[in-house]
Amino acid sequence: MSDKKDIDHFLETDGLDTEREKTIGQHIGYRYDVNLVPDPDRITPFLRKYMEVMGWDDLNWLEDVHMGYEENRAAVFDRNINGWVTVPEDLDLPDNQQDRDMIARELLIKFQMSTRHPMVDLNKAYRKF
Repeated sequence: MSDKKDIDHFLETDGLDTEREKTIGQHIGYRYDVNLVPDPDRITPFLRKYMEVMGWDDLNWLEDVHMGYEENRAAVFDRNINGWVTVPEDLDLPDNQQDRDMIARELLIKFQMSTRHPMVDLNKAYRKF
């Protein structure tokens, strides 16, 4: 008998397997298989257009971006600022984790492209050209 879980494990359960995950109420991201790419059938229209404009065939570089929680609010972690970006309170999130992860990827890209991203101020303050 293999120790591998059913491929639909995270679709059919809450996926909180370890005692630590149950305590904090969310998945521990590094436990995910980094070889799994986001399900292309669940890509949002924004992400589909983004891939088209960028000339990309997939979103592999976003495979480890997941919807998490910061102070009981849905949030996505932005590595560029080393902090959580909370999701607007009025945004209705789907029950499916894969769909929430797609929304997290979309929100992260939109935030990183916005003029409100802290990197904009750093660019203005420290750019050389």
